[in-house]
Amino acid sequence: MKPTLLLLAALVGLTACKSSKGEHEDAHEHGHEEGAPEKLHVESGDVIHVHVPQEMLRDLRVTTAKVEARPGGESVTALGELTFSEDAYAEVSSPVSARVASVAVTTGQAVKQGQRLAELQSPELGRARADLQATQARATAARQAADRKRSLAEERIVARKDVQAAEADAAAAEAEVAAAKAALTALGAGGAAGEGTSGFVLKAPIAGTVVERTARLGQMADPSQALFRIGDLSSLWLVVHAFERDAVRLKPGAEARVTFAAFPGQEFSAKVGHVGQGVDPRSRTIPVRLELDNGKGLLRPGMSASASIPLGDPGATLTAVPAAALQRLENGWVVFLPTAEAGVFEQREVGRGRSLGTQVEVLSGLVVGDEVVVEGAFLLKAEVEKSEGGGDEHGH
Repeated sequence: MKPTLLLLAALVGLTACKSSKGEHEDAHEHGHEEGAPEKLHVESGDVIHVHVPQEMLRDLRVTTAKVEARPGGESVTALGELTFSEDAYAEVSSPVSARVASVAVTTGQAVKQGQRLAELQSPELGRARADLQATQARATAARQAADRKRSLAEERIVARKDVQAAEADAAAAEAEVAAAKAALTALGAGGAAGEGTSGFVLKAPIAGTVVERTARLGQMADPSQALFRIGDLSSLWLVVHAFERDAVRLKPGAEARVTFAAFPGQEFSAKVGHVGQGVDPRSRTIPVRLELDNGKGLLRPGMSASASIPLGDPGATLTAVPAAALQRLENGWVVFLPTAEAGVFEQREVGRGRSLGTQVEVLSGLVVGDEVVVEGAFLLKAEVEKSEGGGDEHGH
């Protein structure tokens, strides 16, 4: 009796166990089919693709950049400082000692050539204008007297020598006028009479931006002190100092790459405008002028910079991508390229070359114009490594 009961109990327990296990497996499979969220995954094959769900793609903040060609060959790195172009910078001061009566512009304001900057009052200028008016009046009277005596001489009323004397007086008076105008020109008034007034206007000699203003209302202006500094910020010069052995190989027109401490991770393009003719005896360097376009207004005179300048033939080129786009895997270097399908990225092996500041030379695997992932490339690489590790576990 007892053995029979034990056998029945065992059969009931085994049946319950199988039923529970089947329900658990069904629930597990059902959960995978209906409730599991979409996950990032990697497809292997001839071409490896990384699939990123849309909700995850929004969090990745993926940015891309084009593969570009840049000057190749040997290059030299030189340090320097931004400055204004010599042809686009002016310091405006009073030509004479004067008092500032009014100021029309302020720092940071864009001005046109000939625009009014300030009005000044100068007693010295007032006297010079008054002298000009007096000499002009005397010259007019002397000329009229000479003309009258010439008419009288034709009627034989006065002697010829009186006419000659009158002509000499008129010529002397006109010479005084010329001297008075020259004096006004030397004072910066351009020879204008100005009706004997002591006021005059300072005007902008060039178009640009007022980068500094020291003029204050009521201030006594000295000719040796600039009241305004005006510069054109749209194009700046970077003056670097290259060792003589490198400078002699630099070619005007060569394209240089410039980086600034104020803008980490960014590169600016510049062209070699001039290579100096003299060598500094202390540093054995030669100044080199690089010309930069500053149309966006990001750069400021005085900023320090580092420039990479190609040596020799500027025609040689190489292929480069941002350094962050290249990722190291076990088998070598790879980049990720977006595909036509949203959220799908192609993994491609590339040959890595030299470091070029914020960029890296690519020897193979890409062509100019290809688009590669920059920000987000590291996370895609991490998912590839995770997928490869997961595949080994499943295999076990």
